[in-house]
Amino acid sequence: MSTTAPTSSLPLFDDRVLADPYPTYEALRNTGPAVHLEKYDVWAIARHADLAAILKAPDTFGSEAGIALTALANRQILASTVLASDGTVHTKLRRVLSQQLAPRAMKSLTHRVTSRAERLVETYTASGRFDAVGLARHMVCDTVMELMGLPEADRELMLDGAAATFDVFGPANDRYQQALPLASRMVDMLHKHLTREAVAPESWMGAIFQAVDAGQIEESDAVPLASAYTAAGIDTTVLGLTDTLVQLARHPEQWQLLRRDPLRWAAPAFHESLRLEAPIQGFGRLLTKPASIDGVHLDEGEQVWLLYGSAGRDPQQWGHDADTFTIQRPRSDRHLAFGGGPHLCAGIPLAELQARSVLRALAAHCSHLTLDGEPVRVLNNLLRGYSSAPITVELSPRTSASAARTAETCQQGPVT
Repeated sequence: MSTTAPTSSLPLFDDRVLADPYPTYEALRNTGPAVHLEKYDVWAIARHADLAAILKAPDTFGSEAGIALTALANRQILASTVLASDGTVHTKLRRVLSQQLAPRAMKSLTHRVTSRAERLVETYTASGRFDAVGLARHMVCDTVMELMGLPEADRELMLDGAAATFDVFGPANDRYQQALPLASRMVDMLHKHLTREAVAPESWMGAIFQAVDAGQIEESDAVPLASAYTAAGIDTTVLGLTDTLVQLARHPEQWQLLRRDPLRWAAPAFHESLRLEAPIQGFGRLLTKPASIDGVHLDEGEQVWLLYGSAGRDPQQWGHDADTFTIQRPRSDRHLAFGGGPHLCAGIPLAELQARSVLRALAAHCSHLTLDGEPVRVLNNLLRGYSSAPITVELSPRTSASAARTAETCQQGPVT
């Protein structure tokens, strides 16, 4: 380790920092391209350009044994997963579900996902008030668990277990210790339910077992592959979609802009929220050879911590208004919240489809969105999001008229 490199005692994973990490991120960006965090013995990478370059250099900055901050998580939870693999192993694992997650495959899902979004939005907004977290969870979990072949009864365990898994990727603090049992329960549940006898051949899990039978992957790879895609596919989209709704409720002029042209602005609104509030705030990488990051020398075996949440607020990339939510921001989809390089999130098309469907359905039903109190922030070592976000709505005139006609018909009885 270079003795002249920048160091910091900033407690990156303390509650007060997790509640509002952006002043800390700014301090790290201003300190240097790579800052050694003494408390965690890891190098914080906070600038967008440096993160982007590292993500494109997996031969130097490897994922195997480097994603989490503890050896236990890297060795027992992440070992042999698509998230923590490199080179040909990563390519082999990722290829199994690539067809199911490709844009072409999303076309066959469009009607199903759009219909689900319309039903849920109509149900959730009928009373004039809804929880954005509840809507996002219902939408994303139903979609992903149906595609994976999991029963709806396991939704809450999957949600709690996925969040706990990301807590376990952080340092061995109190959150880490509390999360270990929940993460283990989720893995046990997946092993119990994701069997050849229980899943449909056309499900994601069915495709994984078909790959096993074809000799593309080992039997032991099946459930770890499923768990990685399920956890990542649920949390990133739930948190990102929830924050999009919160941002639009905070910025009524942005909501009206989206309502006027939802086909154009629904996807940019989702990406702008991901840029501003990355659902996964950081991941690690392990140096497989010596390297320099903008003049800071690092040795083989050292670990870097990629701060996606900081990269999305970097003024060098996003300008003086980097802390502002605007759906008209040029190229906001070039954020790093979905990662980059070979590990770019494979589920982006599905996440976009779900977000677009919900936002367009809301645009058709609701003329106004307003926060009904301050959203409740949940603290997680890696994830950034809310446990609840109440929103009040005003239904659009045609939706109100339709609801009134339905109510009147119900009062009068069936038409004969």
